[in-house]
Amino acid sequence: MSVNQQAHTGPPYGQPQPGYQGYQQPGYGGQPLPGVPHSQYGAYNGPMPGYQQPVPPQGSLRAPPTSGAPPSASGASLPSGHPVYSQFGQGDVQNGIPASAAQMHRPPASQPFLPGSAPTPVSQPSTFQQYVPPPASTQQLSNQMAGMTIGSTSTSVPSPAGLGYGSPTSVPPVSGSFTATGSGLYTPYTASQGPPPTSVSQGPPLAQPPYSGQPISTQRLPTQVPGFAPPPSSTGIGPSSYPPTTGAPRPSPMQGPPLPGQSVAGPPTSQPNHVSSPPPPSAMPGPHPGPPPMSSLHGPPPPSHPPQPGYQMQQNGSFGQARGPQPNYGGAYPGTPNYGSQPGPPPPPKRLDPDSIPSPIQVIEDDRNNRGSEPFVTGVRGQVPPLVTTNFLVKDQGNASPRYIRCTSYNIPCTSDMAKQSQVPLAAVIKPLATLPPEETLPYLVDHGESGPVRCNRCKAYMCPFMQFIEGGRRFQCCFCSCVTEVPPHYFQHLDHTGKRVDFYDRPELSLGSYEFLATVDYCKNNKFPSPPAFIFMIDVSYNAVKSGLVRLICEELKSLLDYLPREGNMEESAIRVGFVTYNKVLHFYNVKSSLAQPQMMVVSDVADMFVPLLDGFLVNVNESRTVIASLLDQIPEMFADTRETETVFAPVIQAGLEALKAAECAGKLFIFHTSLPIAEAPGKLKNRDDKKLINTDKEKTLFQSQTSFYNNLAKDCVAQGCCVDLFLFPNQYLDVATLGVVTYQTGGSIYKYAYFQLETDQDRFLNDLRRDVQKEVGFDAVMRVRTSTGIRATDFFGAFYMSNTTDVEMAGLDCDKTITVEFKHDDKLSEDSGALLQCALLYTSCAGQRRLRIHNLSLNCCTQLADLYRNCETDTLINYLAKFAYRGVLNSPVKTVRDALINQCAQILACYRKNCASPSSAGQLILPECMKLLPVYLNCVLKSDVLQPGPEVTTDDRAYIRQLVTSMDVAETNVFFYPRLLPLTKVDVDSDSLPAAIRNSEERLSKGDIYLLENGLNIFVWVGVNVQQALIQNLFGVSSFSQISNALSTLPVLENPFSKKVRSIIDMLQVQRSRYMKLIIVKQEDKLEMLFKHFLVEDKSLSGGASYVDFLCHMHKEIRQLLS
Repeated sequence: MSVNQQAHTGPPYGQPQPGYQGYQQPGYGGQPLPGVPHSQYGAYNGPMPGYQQPVPPQGSLRAPPTSGAPPSASGASLPSGHPVYSQFGQGDVQNGIPASAAQMHRPPASQPFLPGSAPTPVSQPSTFQQYVPPPASTQQLSNQMAGMTIGSTSTSVPSPAGLGYGSPTSVPPVSGSFTATGSGLYTPYTASQGPPPTSVSQGPPLAQPPYSGQPISTQRLPTQVPGFAPPPSSTGIGPSSYPPTTGAPRPSPMQGPPLPGQSVAGPPTSQPNHVSSPPPPSAMPGPHPGPPPMSSLHGPPPPSHPPQPGYQMQQNGSFGQARGPQPNYGGAYPGTPNYGSQPGPPPPPKRLDPDSIPSPIQVIEDDRNNRGSEPFVTGVRGQVPPLVTTNFLVKDQGNASPRYIRCTSYNIPCTSDMAKQSQVPLAAVIKPLATLPPEETLPYLVDHGESGPVRCNRCKAYMCPFMQFIEGGRRFQCCFCSCVTEVPPHYFQHLDHTGKRVDFYDRPELSLGSYEFLATVDYCKNNKFPSPPAFIFMIDVSYNAVKSGLVRLICEELKSLLDYLPREGNMEESAIRVGFVTYNKVLHFYNVKSSLAQPQMMVVSDVADMFVPLLDGFLVNVNESRTVIASLLDQIPEMFADTRETETVFAPVIQAGLEALKAAECAGKLFIFHTSLPIAEAPGKLKNRDDKKLINTDKEKTLFQSQTSFYNNLAKDCVAQGCCVDLFLFPNQYLDVATLGVVTYQTGGSIYKYAYFQLETDQDRFLNDLRRDVQKEVGFDAVMRVRTSTGIRATDFFGAFYMSNTTDVEMAGLDCDKTITVEFKHDDKLSEDSGALLQCALLYTSCAGQRRLRIHNLSLNCCTQLADLYRNCETDTLINYLAKFAYRGVLNSPVKTVRDALINQCAQILACYRKNCASPSSAGQLILPECMKLLPVYLNCVLKSDVLQPGPEVTTDDRAYIRQLVTSMDVAETNVFFYPRLLPLTKVDVDSDSLPAAIRNSEERLSKGDIYLLENGLNIFVWVGVNVQQALIQNLFGVSSFSQISNALSTLPVLENPFSKKVRSIIDMLQVQRSRYMKLIIVKQEDKLEMLFKHFLVEDKSLSGGASYVDFLCHMHKEIRQLLS
């Protein structure tokens, strides 16, 4: 099912936090998430953060963005009161509307957004109720939004009155009451209008009346983030006072973050999402929800009456204008005024209200509501897709589905100067073999016979929908290089009155964004068609592997798994042949020829000069040799049951598999099951070089590098043969994943890691991973090239592959979960009229041995105005690129340098927006582009990840493992990996199929009386509060009290009651969406495992020194102000 379905639930996939690896067992043990099956997520794939661009209804294509503002949903502009979600609601807009048009719909940047409402929602904390209905009137929204300025609009635009979001200036404020909860905050805006930019202003917001239910009057504030209203300047929350480093947390008034319920100050109502029961005390020593917590703190509260509509209240010198009362902030911040006074350390009261800053949960929820119901039709150039967390259907009408390609921006600058000025990286995350949901059609296979696909004579681009036919159809002009090529006689067709070929809709390559060509012999190695691939299972039979029960488990599983090898759609049986090797210090090959009564073993002890001792009988057809294979799998565990051999070799094992594939003249995959550091005398022998003392020194990078170049050379040989290596590791101590993973990584394979493997707790996870890994779709001997139209070119590539030149990405194997991220740079000017085109061509051998070309085409808009760039970015894709860029950076630079570069680049992106696109406003306001308002929270998650800021319990192997894993993740996977999804299980409706609404990743959102589920793609935690009702504990765990719940459970007990069934079905549904089987970890509040769980509450300060979201936002504001000054 797709996650997305649940639309409303909030759980977005947040970005997961990089995980914890350290805990061994729990930790990342081994499951990387590399590729999520798409199908499952089909849905996710595409959304764009900021905007909701709905897809145009199918038939009517929307005009290209450039053409003007999109019509509002209904066509007419919506009345202001409606929250309608229209197509484009959130953000800035739809495909790229020109700025002016957009403006139309968008209020000026400065408009306030209700805090919550900020245009896309700014992300209000999820806290607010899940979605409380939006306030009734626009105004209210606006109120709510008031505090935030999120918008990307360009300055000049007036806001239309009707926009849903802030009240337009022209409209007088309304005072209706707004929902008390924060919900309003986030109110949706109508789609048509784009919200204004968010701005967070630094100081405390004005005091707003608590919103308990009081209406707040609207005032038009800039959308800044309320909390940010800066304190008076003197105090300056601004840069100066904020703690300088990311790490340093600012003292907050209350000890902990405000309780959930507390939002700072608001009535408890605001608690909605999170906390249901009493707020956790632990979270805050301080005040309880209800009265504004801080009021007592300093001086009289600021006035609580709402300011006049059009005008910004001054906040005591504070940073910028104060925003109007922000809804979310209940009166809480009354103390503001005082703010300014103390210059010194920031006074406590300055703490930003977490509910007033952009919430990932809200953004995800709004995108689901606005864009989940309509199909995303790809016929229009430069459309920003729905977010990856939204479940939507894709209809291919000429551009590749976002399940195959997602871009950091769908409107790219016309010149390199403009691109340098904005610092927004231009990149595409490409997943060429992505799995599609069952409702979508797989790419059609086109067979042009012996002549092969029609291509441009000069640049060799493949025929696609953007090629222009001329001279009555006799020639075509290439859309990439403009060269004119003769149409081959067999391909000729007449043109209709519009210049289109009359067979346009009959040919996938003329009407669709993605399709396949059957390759001719010219596209094959040595000019001969390939043989079907082979799978070789190579099992470590050293003492540890045998003693743990691993060898027996693998052999038992393979007996049944071999019937599920991948096969082409209509084939009776798989064409893949299989072979078996076992090893410790020597290698044992097995002859399983169908004519034998018993398998025969041959031992190769000269590991220094590896060769395969038999050809005939090593690689066999499963059905023909079924009885011999079954006999072998029964015998292996017995043969090695009494082994005392503890040492292993590793490189010779890969060499043996490679030699076997060479001898059989085929490509294939090695499945290696390995347990220890290879210290036996042999090529590729390693030493234990683990050294925690190198962390935070210039030599830390060596921990991520390979110990020896031997494995790089071996990887090169494997790629040349099409030998892909998948590695299953079961370490009990340091194993040097950085070195052992080199061949896997460069051949396009996958690594799975199960630290401290124990049969009873880890077998389900391992077997599920193994089954999926063996059965998934894989292309062998693959080469990918990305062509672009004149003006930009692909300059950099990230992922699991090998490159022998600057253009071809080579992979011995490419599966349906792997992505290749490509960065583009300008080499000339682009024009707004023609836009920019990308064509990704993947040449590969299918599992049946058929050579194919898969083509994906995508057209993007080009802009001369920075506002158009910022209106069409996708933050989730941007974070995917930035994480990969940083994770590659640690190989060559100190980790601190990498972290600082990330912060600096993002500050430059946001400062450029503030300087060139936002309405003028005081420096104290933090103004974020609508579709990048989550950039700070997500970037902070990347910075706090185990690769860039490890805690003491994170092992070197865990860091190397996560680094390799993230490098080939798709956007949906990095999203939930860096910002995990947190669901309150006690809020589930056992009678409905939907998930409970997600809540923000912060301890203050948890209640002692509830049970929560947190997933990040590698692990699923079930956190149980100390005050959970006994009946719930009985229903879920089958024990009568909190103290009897066992931490050792790896699955929930199967109990016959609605709550147990519903929770287990939610877990099963999440498992299906992820490419790896997640480890289930039960965490009891106040138990030792709770530290591990808290590592994933990414909005809080981390034990390893990572800043909380609030502190990091203040730090980013400071960095932006320094750049602007």
